[in-house]
Amino acid sequence: MGTLQIRLHISLASLAMFLLKAWRSTAFGVYGYLNFTKPGFAEHAKKFKSEEMEARIEGKNCIVTGANSGLGYATAEGLASRGANVYMICRNKERGEAALSLIKSTTGNPNVHLEVCDLSSVNEIKSFASRFSSKDLRLHVLVNNAGLLEHKRITTPEGLESNFAVNVLGTFAMTELMLPLLEKAAPDARVITVSSGGMYTSPLTTDLEYSDANFDGVEQYARNKRVQVALTEKWAEVHKERGIGFYSMHPGWAETPGVAKSLPGFSKSLSGKLRTKEEGAESADTIIWLALQPKDKLVSGAFYFDRAQAPKHLMFAATGGSHNHIDSIVGKLRSLSGLA
Repeated sequence: MGTLQIRLHISLASLAMFLLKAWRSTAFGVYGYLNFTKPGFAEHAKKFKSEEMEARIEGKNCIVTGANSGLGYATAEGLASRGANVYMICRNKERGEAALSLIKSTTGNPNVHLEVCDLSSVNEIKSFASRFSSKDLRLHVLVNNAGLLEHKRITTPEGLESNFAVNVLGTFAMTELMLPLLEKAAPDARVITVSSGGMYTSPLTTDLEYSDANFDGVEQYARNKRVQVALTEKWAEVHKERGIGFYSMHPGWAETPGVAKSLPGFSKSLSGKLRTKEEGAESADTIIWLALQPKDKLVSGAFYFDRAQAPKHLMFAATGGSHNHIDSIVGKLRSLSGLA
């Protein structure tokens, strides 16, 4: 192949990738606007069954990460209001204590507890897991909600890219370390991982910490969320005989402090159309729904949105085959976390 042919080949490949990325972004924008907004929730809610949210879960132990604000707070409050023993995992002690006090007062449930842990640190997660395991409890529900969208490439004290550390490695380590306690609650145990529709724009990649010099925090966040969906599939496959259900979900485009801070332009452009944060009426609805449903009504490994299974890939987005990389990614995560 001559030099000219090589250059032409490279140019055509670059053009194809550019067009594919453009299609993914466009398809995601249209699909999201029709489904993920407040009007989308109102339309989907017509099919909701109110009795599905009336279950009581007294005595069940639930962990919610990132529980002091936004979706995490709404989820913790929703579970506490239904009688669960809720363990709120928060990075900041003061904000966690304020949220804890408010949830106790609004729900009347005294069995709500605060655990301080920074999900960007594997060492802190291991320390928390050791403390919590010593309680010798059965864990019925683990909600992996904590997330981060940092626009600049920042590394944690453990030397990891910060978005990846929280969204992927933190989620992986927390879930893996809680498996023995979840198995104690089988066959009712479940893990719910809060992903994002942003994952529709990204295939699974083994470049977990975004080595490209032109770091893009929004793209890294989308990559992280794709990993969460693929991990959920893998966990469901590996642990299908252990009585633990694994589900990933998208909460829709919600009006939360995290969105306002991380994506101010997006938040402003969709002002009035984002799903409400008050009491989790819309934003945390599917998280709580997944925690309450009989497991025989759910599909382990599936991706959920607005109380129903949702596609993991958009049409012609060429992301499906990328999930074949998950085994090598799990190997990397085990190595980085030091979990055998």
